[in-house]
Amino acid sequence: MGSFGSAGGGRGTGRPVHGIALDIGSSRTRAWSPGAGVFADVPSGPVRRGRVTDADSQLRLLRRLTAVAPGDGGHDTVVMLTHPVLAAPEERAAARRVVDALGPARVIAVDSARAAAAYAAPPGGGPLLVVDLGAQLTEVTLVVDGLVQDARLAEVGVDDLPESGGGPDAVVGTAADMVSDLWRQDRTGAVRGALRRGVLVTGGGALCLDVTGRLAHLLRARLRLANDPSTSVVRGAGLMLASALRHPGSALTRA
Repeated sequence: MGSFGSAGGGRGTGRPVHGIALDIGSSRTRAWSPGAGVFADVPSGPVRRGRVTDADSQLRLLRRLTAVAPGDGGHDTVVMLTHPVLAAPEERAAARRVVDALGPARVIAVDSARAAAAYAAPPGGGPLLVVDLGAQLTEVTLVVDGLVQDARLAEVGVDDLPESGGGPDAVVGTAADMVSDLWRQDRTGAVRGALRRGVLVTGGGALCLDVTGRLAHLLRARLRLANDPSTSVVRGAGLMLASALRHPGSALTRA
């Protein structure tokens, strides 16, 4: 597998280690590499509600991306692969098998909420609510001290909004209900603190003003829209990957 950026030397191989971050979404597949940033943002192969439904088609797509990825060949490659926060083990395994077929030296998995937070969390620390308004999934995640404390997922997304217009409540109402459920289950006050801090909104739905406006109204909270929210997950995964490659002994690379 070829080079996808730059990093330190490989562990135990004597070869340089390079990296790539991949976000295989229901609508788009995005790839990031150190030094180049997001170098691919293309329609996914058959992926339904976050699940890879045709491994061969998705593998062919990833091979095309690797063929045009920045960098030279002859390096060991580490892949940072994102997945929905509440993806079932078998769903994660299916995506992992596709990436393993590319022949990387290593694959590191990270959930989409922590990846988005790594890219777009406001400064100062504290609990964070991440609302990911995807094409076919909506996720609401409470992140505390860099870890997922609680999460909700619904199989509805912006692709489900009526093409002829109409209200965004199919997505917004679902997201607001999931935030309310997190609130009811919270015994630490973290959700209240996160709402006061501002809700981080990512995914393609964050670009729909009627969706974000309605969501802010229902939550009665300030929304923090990530810069280029549709790519915030892969950008955050890339930052985490770059950090792991700079510090090979980190907990992340041992995970």
